[in-house]
Amino acid sequence: MTVNRAEGRIADLRDQMRSFVDGEVIPAEKTLAGKDEAAREALDTLRSRAKELGLWALGHPADVGGGGVPFLDFVYLNEIIGRSEFGQLAVGSVSMQDVIMLRKHGTEEQKARWIPPLVAGEFLPSVGLTEPDAAGSDPTLIEATAELDGDTWVVNGHKWFTTGVADAGYCSVFARTESDEVPRHSRISSILVPTDTPGFEIVRSIPTMGHDPSDHYEVRLTDVRVPATNLLGARGKGFVIAQDRLGPGRIFHCMRWLGQAQRAFELMCDRANTRVAHGSLLAEKGEIQRYIAESAAEIQAARLMTLDAARVLDSGEDARVQIGLIKFWGARMVHNVIDRAIQVHGALGLTGDTPLEEMYRHARYARIYDGPDEVHRMSTARRLLRDPGAAPWL
Repeated sequence: MTVNRAEGRIADLRDQMRSFVDGEVIPAEKTLAGKDEAAREALDTLRSRAKELGLWALGHPADVGGGGVPFLDFVYLNEIIGRSEFGQLAVGSVSMQDVIMLRKHGTEEQKARWIPPLVAGEFLPSVGLTEPDAAGSDPTLIEATAELDGDTWVVNGHKWFTTGVADAGYCSVFARTESDEVPRHSRISSILVPTDTPGFEIVRSIPTMGHDPSDHYEVRLTDVRVPATNLLGARGKGFVIAQDRLGPGRIFHCMRWLGQAQRAFELMCDRANTRVAHGSLLAEKGEIQRYIAESAAEIQAARLMTLDAARVLDSGEDARVQIGLIKFWGARMVHNVIDRAIQVHGALGLTGDTPLEEMYRHARYARIYDGPDEVHRMSTARRLLRDPGAAPWL
């Protein structure tokens, strides 16, 4: 694996991105967290600034208006973007996995309609996959239905944790379209539903771990009618489409977690080097030195695993083992590093005077969304037991 890809253009972009994120995005975090008009204005200002600096939509393909940075090279940028929870929104990378999905499975009309405004940041994408009454880790249990009535799909369902749907132009709704006679992994289809379609109702923003309102929404679809041409990909191939979206998305998460962990690491080192307790700096105490060393090792291990997963995906090979490994390892890593940083800060780490308590809450999400740790460990172990030669070092 090549680990020196961040040279030339990428190195320059990293420096520019670091200056933008640390110098402009992070100072605006408290305003952005307000989710009010001031927050929207602040985000609009940051987006305009990112476009002015040439930092907008860098990971999107050049032929749709993006920067054309290859997926693997984008790891080096996204770990910088991930230093702030608002980084992706500020630089237009939040829709990358949906653009990948549309480019692979969408019709020419669907691509022309949705990809340009996604890349331009005119609206967000959203995905209606998770349901309150069905285990989200098993998409074959989806209860939402879509029935074909002439040239129209009629969609009914109840979704939640539909992230970003309040600002989305459409929702990729995964619904059951096939009968019980069809194998269970071929019963689900994906249908693109514009969010202004009659019957598409945002019920509420779901309060989550200190966030009320949050970016996660409950949605009901009642006799929602959309053209048959809104089917994404082939009928009954929703499970495949979901996996094609979730695979890159999981790597995106791991990239961001690197940024969060690196920021927490820097805060931890600064605190250790300046805080005196029991006659010496915290940095001089063996237990704190262990925190620093273990955090550095975990971050570097996760970084190399993330780069390797991105490399395999970039090559077009099957990256399921690499993605499964980094998803549960990266989630554990970001939690551990932020937890140690809070411990080194003591009571200060529990306050809103540092970003750590907010980062800690986000880190807890990591072990659940886009597949819980247990599922990734189980599925990866099964693949390796079937074929030990699939181990990433072979």
